[in-house]
Amino acid sequence: MGQDNYRTPDYVFDWLDKEFDFDLDAACNMENCKCDFGYDFEINGLKKCWEPLTTWLNPPYSDPYPWVKKAYEESLKGATVVCLLPADTSTKWFHEWVIGKAEVRFVEGRIKFINPETGRECKDSPKFGSMIAVYGPEVIPKILRVKRPDKPKG
Repeated sequence: MGQDNYRTPDYVFDWLDKEFDFDLDAACNMENCKCDFGYDFEINGLKKCWEPLTTWLNPPYSDPYPWVKKAYEESLKGATVVCLLPADTSTKWFHEWVIGKAEVRFVEGRIKFINPETGRECKDSPKFGSMIAVYGPEVIPKILRVKRPDKPKG
């Protein structure tokens, strides 16, 4: 199982869901879907319409390029799309589809993703930071630094 199947920790999703109230998970499978409605590998989210929904997107980290491009394009049609992405400013996708097009929130610290088979934090979670990219008709492109939410105790 590769890192593309890792699940966003509930505390991270809940932190953003409180602000955005998501309707759709645009890139999920049965083990990692965060919303009541989602597009999985059979129903390819890249080929579906996301607007006017408020969309959660934790794309495959092996190739975020088509997903962030789609997020931006859907925002032009009226969707609000919130993406959890690797904080990699050296990539083509960051320069073409994130910077200047989204509100970018660099998250302090690292997020440890969840293995969908065990339900536990992955020992091989990415060794890099994360960022949140927010796209939408009312979004003003800017860069922010945000504190990662605390994991619940227990």
